[in-house]
Amino acid sequence: MKMKDRLVFSSHRSPVICLNGCVASSQPLASNIGLDILKRGGNAADAAVAVAAALSVTEPMSTGLGGDAFCLFYDAVTRQVRGLNGSGRSPTAQTLELMERHGFSQSNPPPTFHALNVTVPGAAACWCDTVALFGSKKLSLADLLQPAIGLAQRGFPVAKIAAYHWARGTETLRAAGRELGADFLINNQPPKHGQIMTNPSLACTLQELALQGKAGFYEGRIAEAVVDVVKENGGVLSLDDMKNHVTVEITPIYADYKMVRLWEVPPNSQGMAALIALNILENFPIKDMGHMSPDYLHVLVEALKLSMTDTMHFSSDPDQVKVPIEGLLSKDYAQQRAQSIQMNKANSVCERGIPTGSDTVYFTVVDREGNACSFVNSNYMGFGTGLVPRNCGFSLQNRGANFSLDPDHVNCVGPKKRPYHTIIPAMLTEASSGRLLCSYGVMGGFMQPQGHVQVLLNMLEFGMNPQVALDAPRVFVHLDQAAQKWHLNLEDGVEQRVAEDLRGRGHVVNWPIEGHERAQFGRGQVISVGTWWDPTNEKPEGSERVLWAGSDPRADGCALGY
Repeated sequence: MKMKDRLVFSSHRSPVICLNGCVASSQPLASNIGLDILKRGGNAADAAVAVAAALSVTEPMSTGLGGDAFCLFYDAVTRQVRGLNGSGRSPTAQTLELMERHGFSQSNPPPTFHALNVTVPGAAACWCDTVALFGSKKLSLADLLQPAIGLAQRGFPVAKIAAYHWARGTETLRAAGRELGADFLINNQPPKHGQIMTNPSLACTLQELALQGKAGFYEGRIAEAVVDVVKENGGVLSLDDMKNHVTVEITPIYADYKMVRLWEVPPNSQGMAALIALNILENFPIKDMGHMSPDYLHVLVEALKLSMTDTMHFSSDPDQVKVPIEGLLSKDYAQQRAQSIQMNKANSVCERGIPTGSDTVYFTVVDREGNACSFVNSNYMGFGTGLVPRNCGFSLQNRGANFSLDPDHVNCVGPKKRPYHTIIPAMLTEASSGRLLCSYGVMGGFMQPQGHVQVLLNMLEFGMNPQVALDAPRVFVHLDQAAQKWHLNLEDGVEQRVAEDLRGRGHVVNWPIEGHERAQFGRGQVISVGTWWDPTNEKPEGSERVLWAGSDPRADGCALGY
């Protein structure tokens, strides 16, 4: 790695503290846009959609209108957590038989960037429905999209980490024989750090969405361009598939851990992986083990392996498959799973496979009334398939890569089916009262539930403020597909003696992971209400009103408040 490309974490960042409203995202320009919406009278949902649109301009290698979105919204008046599933379905024509006729099978799936991996992009509808269901009604969709339209038209300087992943995504597509659209390149090259990038095609698409709402995206010019580029590249998406797409309002799922309640989105997402892991960890003296100690990391990793295996086995589209959520989230089941963990021996083998992918954006907003919006938007793998509909300014996701081609698997590909989904926003409330404690998330493929658990434990068990909780080194459990064995990646900052101890217990350890490779540990954002995480339990008058926010150093972003 060239010296100028090295990513060194050497600065101190204090948590952002404020009273009236806060936004945390992976791009400062997007955070500032969200804060402006709050100052203009918009609420957390309004600001979240404005941030989502801005990030589609500034981080197209992670997110955009060609991808999906999920949302959790906390209503300060009712103290209810509500949610939206903005993931798209597979095409009506996409059957297992079709895949087999193309020569694809479980052992020979379609290439990662194949057009058959395009599912209906759900982000645009999710933005519209977030505003319609949860918005303040003081600002129109056009008001919320206009700042992003301005960014796309006038241009913006590309941030450092974004530039690195932009170039990496471009190289990956080219190596796979796929060219990225000119909307994302300057003289056929990805933009460099500090170079000004415009996307007039995306500006036009956002304008059509602003003027016509969902119909402006799922019917007419944009829908036709999406279908055309998919069919030209061997996919089977139709205009009816686009027109018939709907966002689904969901009932969030939760697990109680000590005094807090963690809320996640249900299947077809992997939200229950975080909840299962927390339930298992409740059976161990986490705080007494010590932060980043060998015992703590061993138990954490073993719990994550069990929860990820269960989630991959059972999570699917609940409209087509019954998912036994109640049983998986029961405390009795967690106790049984906890008893299978041996303190001196790692479980290295997994019977089921987990695909990989990481590029996503997560952001969160809390407004002055105490409402919160936890939001995640994603293309899945970088630019997704890299397919760019003509004159639209966004690339299409490859979420279909998460389907199984095993006819006996619950997540087997089928028509009008939502695939296993990695993106998960999170919310934390007080278990007894329903009071909002925290709106947070950690993006990054299968790192997401693992990040949710680690950041939560950093705050609740080890007394870290939101920024310190995000700064702390993390671990990532992933699967070697060929060997079907778990691997454990340890971030730079984990001590060598800890890595060696874990190797001695049988973990397959990669250490230290440093530089830009730290992206695999996710990029999180946290906004906390009050200091519930403070072990001193000091509560000065008015402290429960203070917002404490952190933004992940592994990204370019920041938290902003007023």
